[in-house]
Amino acid sequence: MWSDLIQKSKDGGLDVIETYVFWDLHEPSRNQYDFGGRKDLVKFVKLVGEAGLYVHLRIGPYVCAEWNYGGFPLWLHFIPGIELRTDNQQFKSEMQRFVTKIVDMMKQEKLYASQGGPVILSQIENEYGNVASSYGPRAKSYIKWAADMATSLDTGVPWVMCQQADAPDPIINTCNGFYCDNFSPNSPKKPKMWTENWSGWFLAFGGPVPYRPVEDLAFAVARFFQRGGTFQNYYMYHGGTNFGRSTGGPFISTSYDYDAPLDEYGLLRQPKYGHLKDLHKAIKLCEEAMVATDPTTTSLGSNLEATVYKAGSGSCSAFLANFGTQSDATVSFNGNSYHLPAWSVSVLPDCKNVALNTAKINSVETITRFVSQSRVSLSDWSWFREPVGISSNNAFSVSRLLEQINTTADKSDYLWYSLSIDIEGDEPFLQGGSRATLHVQSLGHALHAFINGNFTGSGKGSSSSAKVGIDVPVNLVHGRNKIDLLSLTVGLQNYGGHYDVRGAGVTGPVQFKGPDGSSATDLSSHQWTYQVGLKGEEFGLYNGVSELWTSESSLPTNQPLTWYKANFDAPDGDSPLAIDFTGMGKGEAWVNGKSIGRYWPTYISSDGACTDSCNYKGPYHEKKCLRNCGKPSQTFYHLPRSWLKPSGNVLVLLEEVGGDPSQISFATREIASVCSRVSESHPSPVDLWTTGNEGAPRKQSGPTMSLECPLPNQSISSIKFASFGTPHGSCGSYSHGQCSSSNALSIVQKACIGSRNCSLGVSIDTFGDPCVGVTKNLAIEAVCT
Repeated sequence: MWSDLIQKSKDGGLDVIETYVFWDLHEPSRNQYDFGGRKDLVKFVKLVGEAGLYVHLRIGPYVCAEWNYGGFPLWLHFIPGIELRTDNQQFKSEMQRFVTKIVDMMKQEKLYASQGGPVILSQIENEYGNVASSYGPRAKSYIKWAADMATSLDTGVPWVMCQQADAPDPIINTCNGFYCDNFSPNSPKKPKMWTENWSGWFLAFGGPVPYRPVEDLAFAVARFFQRGGTFQNYYMYHGGTNFGRSTGGPFISTSYDYDAPLDEYGLLRQPKYGHLKDLHKAIKLCEEAMVATDPTTTSLGSNLEATVYKAGSGSCSAFLANFGTQSDATVSFNGNSYHLPAWSVSVLPDCKNVALNTAKINSVETITRFVSQSRVSLSDWSWFREPVGISSNNAFSVSRLLEQINTTADKSDYLWYSLSIDIEGDEPFLQGGSRATLHVQSLGHALHAFINGNFTGSGKGSSSSAKVGIDVPVNLVHGRNKIDLLSLTVGLQNYGGHYDVRGAGVTGPVQFKGPDGSSATDLSSHQWTYQVGLKGEEFGLYNGVSELWTSESSLPTNQPLTWYKANFDAPDGDSPLAIDFTGMGKGEAWVNGKSIGRYWPTYISSDGACTDSCNYKGPYHEKKCLRNCGKPSQTFYHLPRSWLKPSGNVLVLLEEVGGDPSQISFATREIASVCSRVSESHPSPVDLWTTGNEGAPRKQSGPTMSLECPLPNQSISSIKFASFGTPHGSCGSYSHGQCSSSNALSIVQKACIGSRNCSLGVSIDTFGDPCVGVTKNLAIEAVCT
């Protein structure tokens, strides 16, 4: 998908692609490197360069990124005497070795800008300033060392540290956040740079889906450049998917869509993509003046200001801002009057005419949906029952409870804790019966309990609290009883001071309690037997090839710890593809041996606080705009088409708690409708600006509605709605207001049907005047086929 995503980024007006470098991907074992396939860093950088774009290489090597263990490989944790991210010689030696490896790879391929390549910036460390206080006085010496180490590698391009106010010269400190207009670097000699403008927020299993209105995102970008910004990066512009076990958190979902301008499936998220594209064009119309001089800002009233870039060559560009959250305003600037909606910035490339206002969207809006591919079915089912408890020759016993990550080294999500105990019947917690309560405390992240081979109960943590506690009633038998606890991780911690030593797993206590909660018997110091991982993992069932599979009876459903395998043919067409895991519980899925990630459709988001219509005015935060409350956090899981063959594909599932795989279906990601809503007060489309003889931009035309089908082979086949007047609603649910032109539908149909794109002037000259003295809007919903 790389080439397509890179080209769409360029078409959206980007100049630079940022990427992290994931240490755990590239050095999964110490001194054993992997740069093949999806890990081919050199190929990625070259593709960006070949597209005519630059690269910011964020080596880190700590990346955060909601990525497993923050991008560090787990083998670091087991080096004697090591402390991560501080002035520790063992850690610094490993970090320097890896960073030097990456820099040398770039140099050998002549990929730095100093060698004629596309890499113009590199980053060392990542958001360390947020957590530096946790590391005491050694934090400062560590940052000094990291800066010296990076600059000694002589890349010929600048290094940055984000969120590092004390970044030593010549390292450039940069800003991350939803807004960075108030940020200032720690030296006037350093440019004002924004490495992460959060286009949305990440999704956690058990949480609703966050989104960020594009009007607010565009406002943040325009304010940053208004106030002297030089470089702004979207985090994320394309979020993508946490395939395999790469997601961290813990509890970060497999989807990393992030409400990005390019969605998880690589489709344009409109109007976010288009409005930002227009903003980029408007800002670049101001480029000559902006690079020639520093800005001058003056107040135009309460929460109102004008910033002017005026160069000696005569070029002049201005930004007019209303950063109030409540009231629109009309301001006077250079002898002209301008209307500024609340929480908006107008861009004037010639200090006179408005090329764009961040609150007024000219670009199209699209409705995307998943379309079930009912003709594609899973067939030839077979299965394998994962043994409960210990089944490996590699099991071992210890008379205490072990922390999970130190035990598994993250080779698997799973760790069995098994104990056999003799019950005489007169134990205090039984109080004359065989019914007791099993009490288990775990650091997380989830837990399944079995007594004498029977599934007894589960517990799970959350993104806000990973710890798990369960109290489940159990039936014990006289004589030998077997307790099997399956503890599992859902991605390792990736952020915070000393995050790398936060544990997981059953650390106790583990107790039998009587019915009233008293008479507890502690089992924590008994002889526990451990097994890292599952038998199915050990035998490579995820590859689909094994003699362990069976298909001799009807498909077992709603059974815990069951592996499933089925065949399917690739759905027709080239639309992005997803698997709908409705009907399943929790587990992991593989297609043709490649993991599409953890699935967990039974983890329902909490009710409340969700809205499909979020007021963009005012500061955004990650809980401000939420959708999908009371529903599964994630049902659809991205399946890249490049992983498929035309026929004979193999799907393998590991289901932990029980599900019905016959309910699984395939769906394509499709664009259902294309909409546009433009008012008489909108500025002309920025595409209609041209440059005059003296180099100043010239405005042409007036407000214009433009529709375009998203794919080159599509054309507008019908108009579902058209109204010029005071229409209500949003794309997909427009309705006529009291004022509506009687001929709007026929005019739009005549101009648009049969073409891939069409344009119409939004004015009474085109549609007549259905209500004199009222500012009118043109709203259209079209279907492309």
